[in-house]
Amino acid sequence: MITLTTQAAQQVLKAAGQTGAQGSPLRIAARVDADGSIQYGMGFDEQHEHDMLIRCEGVAVLVSPGSTSLLKVVTLDFVELNPGEFKFIFIAPDTAK
Repeated sequence: MITLTTQAAQQVLKAAGQTGAQGSPLRIAARVDADGSIQYGMGFDEQHEHDMLIRCEGVAVLVSPGSTSLLKVVTLDFVELNPGEFKFIFIAPDTAK
């Protein structure tokens, strides 16, 4: 199932503290667009009855049943794309080549 790098987990926990969402799980979702590309999203949320709860690097992560198959082998990372420009990225095996 989805994993978080240490850098991503640290940034998620920092963001939770800055937005007053300490203790709230991070929901990660994925969907396939009409062109076949996968779109990812995330945000702090409450757990619902059928959600899968995963603990990774100290972060509670929620995944709904509809996103489970798309997130099986995905890694969430937090990287510097350009000097001073940091961003969360989703890495799937087919995009890691």
